[in-house]
Amino acid sequence: MSRNHVQSARRPAPAAATGALDPGAEMPGGAEPVYLELLARGASAEAYEQPVLLARAENRPPERIASLERAKLLALRVRTELEGRRRREAELSALFETAHDLAGLRDVDAVLQAIVQRARSLLGTDVAYLSLNDPARGDTYMRVTEGSVAARFQQLRLGMGEGLGGLVAQTARPYVTDDYFKDDRFQHTLTIDAGVRDEGLVAILGVPLMLGPHVIGVLFAADRRERVFEREQIALLGSFAALAAAAIDTANLLTETRSAVAGLERANEIIKDHSVVIERASDIHDRLAELVLRGGQVQDVAAAVSQVLGGTVEFTDTADTRSLETSRTEGHAVRHGDDWIAAVAAGGELLGALVLRGRPGLDPVDQRTLERAAMVTSLLLLARRSAAEAEQRVRGELLDDLLDARDREPRQLRDRAARLHADLDATHVVLAARLEGPATGAEEAAAARRRLWAAASHLATTRHGLAAARDGGTVLLLPLDPGDTAADVARRTARHLGTAVHQPVSVGASAPVADLATRPDTVAAGYAEGRRCLDALNLLGRGGDGAAAEDFGFLGLLLAGERDVAAFVTRTIGPVVAYDTRRGTELLCTLDAYFACGMSPARTKDELHVHVNTVAQRLERVARLLGADWQSPARALEIQLALRLHRLGAAPERR
Repeated sequence: MSRNHVQSARRPAPAAATGALDPGAEMPGGAEPVYLELLARGASAEAYEQPVLLARAENRPPERIASLERAKLLALRVRTELEGRRRREAELSALFETAHDLAGLRDVDAVLQAIVQRARSLLGTDVAYLSLNDPARGDTYMRVTEGSVAARFQQLRLGMGEGLGGLVAQTARPYVTDDYFKDDRFQHTLTIDAGVRDEGLVAILGVPLMLGPHVIGVLFAADRRERVFEREQIALLGSFAALAAAAIDTANLLTETRSAVAGLERANEIIKDHSVVIERASDIHDRLAELVLRGGQVQDVAAAVSQVLGGTVEFTDTADTRSLETSRTEGHAVRHGDDWIAAVAAGGELLGALVLRGRPGLDPVDQRTLERAAMVTSLLLLARRSAAEAEQRVRGELLDDLLDARDREPRQLRDRAARLHADLDATHVVLAARLEGPATGAEEAAAARRRLWAAASHLATTRHGLAAARDGGTVLLLPLDPGDTAADVARRTARHLGTAVHQPVSVGASAPVADLATRPDTVAAGYAEGRRCLDALNLLGRGGDGAAAEDFGFLGLLLAGERDVAAFVTRTIGPVVAYDTRRGTELLCTLDAYFACGMSPARTKDELHVHVNTVAQRLERVARLLGADWQSPARALEIQLALRLHRLGAAPERR
């Protein structure tokens, strides 16, 4: 029976209607009409005592009072039966809805979440959760929780045979405890008890999830106060557990079926394509030769190979590093997942890769075709590089002027940039790049720096930016695309340059800079900020990575050129601040108390002088506003700092 039905059944009758009953009045058929009216009205159980009490107060005849007593008992039995039917109707409705979800199963997690939510609602418990056994690790773990607010409880992993769940799994029978910490029927452990204590649970009911004779998990319902679970409630939770087990079994069967179908489809494609392999090989030979003779571009090679191989071929410099290095070393195309990668190299230098997508089953003839296309691509790139080197030097000179001179005439700077297809009025990011790893000698170090500068210059040319060698490394000025962040650009650049020079490259990025023609000093300031981020990466042991100040959380406040405390607070706890302001709630106050009390809801409710369920509801709201991982150590540290900075910022307003 749902909570709404329970509440409607217990709702007191209106005062006027109650007063209209006169048990002393002579009614046809005796006392029954009085109680029939109470049944029709859905009155509370207490209202059934009133006719008898009034009859006694008015000194009605004993036989009249006895008649009312008999009618009352019969009416209460009818009322109990009606309530039971309503409850069973609600339970059957919930089971039917869950079975309907299972019949149209698309997402097993969604079905399990619905089962746990409905079990919690119908049993009227504070928390419901489902654990599954992990045969690989030999323990059991939390799969779905509903109503839980304690991070340690949600991340519990239990050894087999431990806790109430272990007892259920061992015996394959339901178990219930009215007071968890006073129950010695099962094995208590420090880890489990700490998680249950953090959640504040007292009464717990667990039923097994069975697949045939095997227990695969346990479905629980729990309250934060002492409670006796009725037989009907245990049976209802067992029905939900059976549906959950069926959902998991169905999902496993669907996964196996889909995998088998996909395998058959791939085998069929290989058989159909094999008959035309030789014809494609001849065709690609003719096309590649024609491209070289008429001075074609890399995109032309990729398009020709795509057409012949029946997949999608593209030239890239950001392919999987390990597969790309294997292809360069062995001189053959290698498979990476469902793709094929062929290194484009010349004289030991890696220029990029041709990546074939859509052809996971590549035969040897087609594989050699992809390798020959990579060789032709390297020849075209070398020819294009000689023409581009002069342009790269010009780009470096313009960037040097932006870094060193602050009194250049804006129009001249714009004209020079336009000739290089760069736009100084667009928003850019300044990037400081540096090689990582020891060099065996001065000559090798100089050669590595030259390769880094060449790769950076090539990247700047393709991205309509600028690049220059500086301070033993390279500085780049790249435009910021819509939807990108400085951190995104830094990470992509680190991967790109590291792949090109076969050595880890660290990249630090500035915050976005604009108006470079009228304010060239911003380029120098951005370069300084990028170098600070570069140093921070080294200190944190993250050499070979890319980052901007925003990647370092509150440490980014120290690295940025301008420390924007308000932006850090807004980015970290802004949704909670806005919610409190809009709704007049006390989520910030609750967060302060929660962290001060060691992230324990039980101690937090004493600090705030509220019920533990109130704390749980507030923390549920915080999780929806900040994300499910808000209690992880790194996030929790940033949130606590943001709370303190918010208090400092709000202090003058309170005064």
